[in-house]
Amino acid sequence: MRRAATIAGLREAVDAWRRQGMRVALVPTMGNLHAGHLALVARARELADRVVVSVFVNPLQFDRPDDLAAYPRTLEQDAAALDAVGADLLFAPAEREVYPAGGSLTRIEVEGVTAVLEGAARPGHFTGVATVVAKLFNMAQPDVAVFGEKDWQQLLVIRRLVADLDFPVVIEGLPTVREADGLALSSRNGYLAPEERQRAPRLYATLVQLVEALRAGEDDIPRLEAQAGEALEKAGFRPDYISVRRAADLALPGPADRELIVLAAAWLGRARLIDNLPFELSGAPGDAPREGLKQAH
Repeated sequence: MRRAATIAGLREAVDAWRRQGMRVALVPTMGNLHAGHLALVARARELADRVVVSVFVNPLQFDRPDDLAAYPRTLEQDAAALDAVGADLLFAPAEREVYPAGGSLTRIEVEGVTAVLEGAARPGHFTGVATVVAKLFNMAQPDVAVFGEKDWQQLLVIRRLVADLDFPVVIEGLPTVREADGLALSSRNGYLAPEERQRAPRLYATLVQLVEALRAGEDDIPRLEAQAGEALEKAGFRPDYISVRRAADLALPGPADRELIVLAAAWLGRARLIDNLPFELSGAPGDAPREGLKQAH
């Protein structure tokens, strides 16, 4: 596996592959890699001839300085894991390489989908995400980029970014990779104390219960969301939000909407965990819609 720390080094490798007619995939990460990240790399290998993995802890997407300072940096461990799964190039630039002026003076705002949930809870977060992803696409010029569906809202932001700015990049989403007990894999799981780790799967279990209730015919979404929040609080979590949304754009669902998703963010100790569960309500397009799902007004 090759390594590059500069944009010039990255482009030299990609240009050589292009001259050979190869298809290039990019997997953007912030490092501290786990099996979920490695699954993204495996999927990228299926979609392209060469795979670039970036490791860059992007300061623009952190809303709290203490969170940025505490984020684990494990570059050599990450490099060994990437080499083992067949990544072709590790791009690990310094902050000055990505933001030579000491911070991006040009920033990208994706409106609409960023106004709710994570965007509301973490002001400026998605501006940082959109800006660094746009820069990485320009640096690596991939044919395809692979992202995890655990960060569902981020995936929608990136799809919107690509569509609106005409990036010639195919965006591939990969379903969330979980532990055997249901906990979504996350670099932040390392913040959990042993006792908290035992309770952490309750977040996913709560989402499953909410979805089962909707599929069973319950239609009062605000009540179900409130019950889910209360259940998490009793389990020792501090929920930021639990929300049922339309999967395609995170709008509140209407009576005819069937492709939905429930998303949640909650603190457990010093770890802020996020998760989601996409689901489909019964019925085929063209059927008479079920009674309207009740929403708060």
